[in-house]
Amino acid sequence: MDYSLSDEQRAIREEVRRFAENEVAPVAGEYDEAETYPAEVVRKASEMGLTGAHFPVEYGGVGYSSLENALVTEELFAVDPGIGLCITSAGFGAEAIISFGTDDQKERFLPPITEGESVMGAAISEPQAGSDVTSVRTRAEKDGDEWVINGTKMWITNGSVGDYFVVMCQTDPDADDRYAGFSQLIVEADRDGFSADKITGKMGIRASDTAELVFDDVRVPEENLVGTEGMGFLQLMQFFDETRTAVAAQAVGIAKGACDRALDYAKEREQFGRPIGDFQAIQHKLAEMHTATEAARQLTYKSAWSVDNDEDQLTALASMAKEFASNVATDVADEAVQIHGGAGFVNDHDVERLYRDAKITQIYEGTTEIQKNIIARELLGKGI
Repeated sequence: MDYSLSDEQRAIREEVRRFAENEVAPVAGEYDEAETYPAEVVRKASEMGLTGAHFPVEYGGVGYSSLENALVTEELFAVDPGIGLCITSAGFGAEAIISFGTDDQKERFLPPITEGESVMGAAISEPQAGSDVTSVRTRAEKDGDEWVINGTKMWITNGSVGDYFVVMCQTDPDADDRYAGFSQLIVEADRDGFSADKITGKMGIRASDTAELVFDDVRVPEENLVGTEGMGFLQLMQFFDETRTAVAAQAVGIAKGACDRALDYAKEREQFGRPIGDFQAIQHKLAEMHTATEAARQLTYKSAWSVDNDEDQLTALASMAKEFASNVATDVADEAVQIHGGAGFVNDHDVERLYRDAKITQIYEGTTEIQKNIIARELLGKGI
C-alpha cells in the first residue's frame, strides 16, 4: 500500500496551510467572539479556489478529489474550525445539483460559489426532524408550473447569509414507501415568503452562520426541482458517505491544531525550573494525543480514498471515520486544555476555542450514536 501523497497534494496542503496562517489565524478570535460571518476571508479563499473546490472544472471548480478536500479541510480546521467551516461549506448542498441537476441549474448556481459571489446551503433538519430525515414536514405542493413551499428548517448552515438553498421537502405525504415522497427544491433567498433568523449563543464554530429558515407560501418555478420528483431522500443518502468523511477531516484538523498547540506550550511553559514537557505525565499525554490523531487521520484518508474509488464498504468506513475522528477531536482538545492548565480555560489561547469547536463534529451530519447504528447495520447487511 502506498501511503504517500503526490507532489501536487503536498503542494495543496502547504498552500492552504500558509493561507490559514496568514489570513485566518489573525482574525479567528475576533470572528468567534463577535459571532459574525467572515465574508472577506471567504472572498479571499475563493480567489485561491477553495470555495467549491470539488466542483467540476467547467463550472469554475478545480475538481479536487475527496482526499484533496480532506487535506484542505484538515489544514483550515487546524487553525480555526469556525472560519474553516465557512470556507468549506460555501457550496454546501451543491452535491445534489452536481449529480442530479439540469445543465441550466449547474450553470446558474455553481459558478457564483467558486467566484465568491454567492454562498449556498442545504436545508434538511427541522425542529422535530434531525437524525430521522423521513420526519421532514416542510411541504411543497404543485400549483400550475410552480411549487409552493411551507414549513420551517432548523440549524441551517449559512442560513442568514446564503443566497440559495437546496431544500428537502415532502411532496407526496401519501407515498407507500417511507423513503419516497420527498423531493429537493432550490430556493433563492430573495423569494417572497422566505425569511431567516440567525441563531446565536452557539458553543462553538461561532463564525459559521447558523439560522432557522421559514417558508411561508414560498413559490419557486418547477424548473427548480432537483432531479426526479420523489427521489429526494435517496439523493440525499448518496452524499452522506462524502459529507461524513468531510466531517471526519474536520475532526482530524481540530485534533491536529490541539496537538500542535499543546506541544508548543509544553516546550515553553516552565514549572519547578524546567519545561513541563520534561515531565512524564505531560509526555504521555502528548504521545497519546498524537497517536490517536494519526490513527484518525489514516482512517479518514482511507475513507476519502474509498469515496474517490467507490469501494464496497464505503458507507461503513465513512461512519467509522466520523465516529472515531470526532471522538479523538473532543478527547485531544480536552487534553490540550489540561496541558495548558488555567491558561487553557480562557480565550487567551486557541485551545479554549478548539475545545468548544470539537463537540459539533459528534453531532452534525449524523450523531455519534447514529454512526454506530449505521456501522452495525452495514456489518449485519440490513440495508436502510
